[in-house]
Amino acid sequence: MPQRRTFAALLTTVAALSVLGLAPTGAPAAPRAHAAGACAIRGKEQSLGPTYVTYVEVRGGASCSFALRLVKAYDQCRLKHGGVKGSCSGVYGFRCSENRYLKIVVQYDASVTCTRGSQRVFHKYTQFT
Repeated sequence: MPQRRTFAALLTTVAALSVLGLAPTGAPAAPRAHAAGACAIRGKEQSLGPTYVTYVEVRGGASCSFALRLVKAYDQCRLKHGGVKGSCSGVYGFRCSENRYLKIVVQYDASVTCTRGSQRVFHKYTQFT
């Protein structure tokens, strides 16, 4: 009987973590609602434009699906205005600002904040040059 209770408690914990989007490695995370917070990008890190997108977060009612489209559009705008080292002031009516750090000859890391009214989309990326 004690083993059965322990297993049930483990299942309950995993289910609770999954609902919060904090599922253990190997377990699928629950889909994120249109609430503020980090967006699930696992498996999409290399398909959003820059070499790697490492983090995406939304606030103020923006959805994660829209945020991922905005990240792609921002990258396209950046490439159009100077290539991999280019910059972009905004897309989709959002005003964007970027901070670059860890600049070395072959890559840089950056964080980007895009705002439109109360909506905010924040993302981090690594770009190989």
